[in-house]
Amino acid sequence: MNENEQFNAPAVLPSTPVDPRLDLAAAVDLAGRTLAAVRPDQYDAPTPCEEFDVRRLSSHLVAVVRRISVIGRGEDPFSVPSFADELADGEWAPAWEPAAREVAAVWADPGILEKPLTLPLGVVPGAIAASVYAHELTVHTWDLATATGQQPEWDPAVPERLLAVVRRALPAETRGGRVPFGEVVAVPDDAPAIDRLVAWAGRRPRT
Repeated sequence: MNENEQFNAPAVLPSTPVDPRLDLAAAVDLAGRTLAAVRPDQYDAPTPCEEFDVRRLSSHLVAVVRRISVIGRGEDPFSVPSFADELADGEWAPAWEPAAREVAAVWADPGILEKPLTLPLGVVPGAIAASVYAHELTVHTWDLATATGQQPEWDPAVPERLLAVVRRALPAETRGGRVPFGEVVAVPDDAPAIDRLVAWAGRRPRT
C-alpha cells in the first residue's frame, strides 16, 4: 500500500493483548533484512506492486521507514518524500539501519499508542498508525521478496493480526478509484497468514 492513498483506518483496533508496536518493530526488522539481501542484478526486476520495480520499491521502503519516525514525533508526514531519491543504487540497506533505530527510539514511549498522529490519510491514534505502517511494510516486504526470489521467515502471528485490522480498514468491496489495491484474490482459509494478508491487498501468493 502507498500510504498517501485511501485507507479507512478503524477508530479502534480489534481486541488484542499484543502491543501493535511489536508488530511494527517486526515489520521494520524483516523489511530491512529483505532489503539487505537484494542483489545489484535485481534492481530492474518487476515487483508484484506494478508501479515499482525493485529499485523504486527499495527507495520507497527507505522513505516509509523515515516517515514512520516523523509521524511518531507528531510532525508533518509530507515533510518526508515518498522516495529516497538522494540515495544511489545499493545505498538503501545502509540507510535503513539508522532509520530503523530512529523508529525504535521515537516509538519507545507506550503513551504514543493513544496520541493522535497525523498520517497522509488523516489523524489516527498511534496504535492505528503502528498497524497501518506494519501492514504497508509487510506487504511491500512480500513484494520485494517475491521479486528477488527470497523466502523470509514470516512470524505467522504478525500478518494474522494485521489481517484482522486491514479487513476492517479495507473492505473487499471498496476497490478501485483512489484505493490502491486490486480485487481480493481468493486463497484457501487454511493458507499461510502472509498469503491471506497479501491476497487481501490484491496480490497473488506464490503458493
